[in-house]
Amino acid sequence: MKKVFSLITAGFVGGLMALYVGNYFSSKETDPQVNQSPRAILASSATNAPFDFVKAAQLSTPAVAHITVEESKMMAQQRMNKRQSNPFDRFFDMGDMFGQEMYPRSGAGSGVVISEDGYIVTNNHVVENGDIIKVVIDDREFIAEKVGKDPSTDIALLKVEATGLTPVVFADSDELEVGEWVAAVGNPFSYLKSTVTAGIVSAKGRDIDILQNDKAIEEFIQTDAAINPGNSGGALVNVEGELVGINTAIATPTGVYAGYGFAVPSNLVKRIIDDIKEGGDIERGRLGIAGNTIDDELYRSQNLSRDTGFLVEEIVKGSGAQYSGVLPGDIVIGANGKTVDTFEDLLKVVEIARVGDTIELDIVRKNKVITIPVYLRKGI
Repeated sequence: MKKVFSLITAGFVGGLMALYVGNYFSSKETDPQVNQSPRAILASSATNAPFDFVKAAQLSTPAVAHITVEESKMMAQQRMNKRQSNPFDRFFDMGDMFGQEMYPRSGAGSGVVISEDGYIVTNNHVVENGDIIKVVIDDREFIAEKVGKDPSTDIALLKVEATGLTPVVFADSDELEVGEWVAAVGNPFSYLKSTVTAGIVSAKGRDIDILQNDKAIEEFIQTDAAINPGNSGGALVNVEGELVGINTAIATPTGVYAGYGFAVPSNLVKRIIDDIKEGGDIERGRLGIAGNTIDDELYRSQNLSRDTGFLVEEIVKGSGAQYSGVLPGDIVIGANGKTVDTFEDLLKVVEIARVGDTIELDIVRKNKVITIPVYLRKGI
């Protein structure tokens, strides 16, 4: 399948309880009609566990905030005016027909304190539908301002006027292993404040097409730690209480926890935060090339000069690639100093870039290696 770049550049503290149930049948020396009753054995001592999450909870809970979001009357009116300008919205939106969309919207979620002076990271979907944002941290309430957002990763950065807050410590999410224990810290259902649940890392790098964005960047950590509505924007931490992800989504047929939760990796979160601090809202650009990873069949059928890389087959009109001189038939073998053997290699470099960034492409053309700087432009 052709890979297209035109649209991409860019939520157990306590004792361990084990329940053992068995059927004990009589031996040959006993009456064969008499069976022993099943037994339940409680192992309530914490010393029976290889570790616990007490330390992790103590370190991470003070850094997790409860966020409530409301839509002001002005914002609600602006939204209605925008909807009414579209005749299809006016005639086919049943919610609007019955007046449901006339009322200001509200919501709640979680956030994670990342600095002593009041920077808080959360999910964009937690705060995107409101302009009155209240944050509660350790029983202290603040009014927060949006610093910026990145819809493609569902990350938003808030700021409150405060000092002396307890920030979370970032872990290297690349070092996280499948099977490793983690804890989700957040505020499920809004009223269960500072809840800690535990599970393991079930998978890494999940792309589940859950972000409603045509330039979505998904490389989720999957966990079976219980995550429910209200946990969004909360912390996923390791046994040391260090942040490994921002809880973002659940896969469920019921709307509540069903065993599958997903978190944005902390390393990606950190890069997004830095970009937002530098330039505010992030807008992903587009590279503007389409093609295929070179495999054995493609290498032989087209008599290519290289058996690895990304073969450019189409250039999107008006894209950065077109204006920079990239041509069909070029083979991309590097990007920003990283080796490109496959489409995925190129994607890793390009997907988090933003409008205005320059991607240095190493290209093989007519058996010669050339470097072409591609300035990323806006695109749809």
